[in-house]
Amino acid sequence: MEFVSLETIQHLAQEYGYGAVFLGIMLENAGVPLPGETITIVGGFLAGSGELNYWGVWVSAIAGAVLGDSFGYWLGTIGGWTLLTRLGSFFRISETQLEEVRDQFSQNAAKAVFLGRFIALLRIFAGPLAGIARMPYYKFFLCNLAGAATWASAMVSLAYFAGRIIPLEDLLAWMSQFAIATLLIVVAWIGFSFWLERRAHPAK
Repeated sequence: MEFVSLETIQHLAQEYGYGAVFLGIMLENAGVPLPGETITIVGGFLAGSGELNYWGVWVSAIAGAVLGDSFGYWLGTIGGWTLLTRLGSFFRISETQLEEVRDQFSQNAAKAVFLGRFIALLRIFAGPLAGIARMPYYKFFLCNLAGAATWASAMVSLAYFAGRIIPLEDLLAWMSQFAIATLLIVVAWIGFSFWLERRAHPAK
């Protein structure tokens, strides 16, 4: 929201309709720092006011999410591990530690891809991480599609119905607070899990 104003997003959604929803969420899921979730909520809000069609926004959001994440998956498959190890060496993280993280992600890849759709940042990185972990594409696609459909249904429906009684600015503010809270909970849970793992298997 800091890079693109709400007024600009509303204008783009009104001007380009479903194409704006599709392109916005696709680019966000491909790694471009755009407020894709905000664009989707604005699309659902406009559907509630009769300017767009509910199902058109829903399909556009799902298609953009699936395509964007698939792009991220293939990037992760092709060169993600090389890039990750270079970043790891820069931050003094050993390749062995990165391999441990990759293995842990692989064990929970399906859940991460599906649930990551609802978590800020993980929505962007789930695709590349799945590619790095060599998650089979057919499995990734099914989890990605299921997550995208569930996420789009929740976001578009919420904006469609709640937007009729709640101002758009308030709705977006509440959603942003929820997204941040969810991200903090996930980060805390991951950190706690690593701490328990280290205690159970202390370095020799």
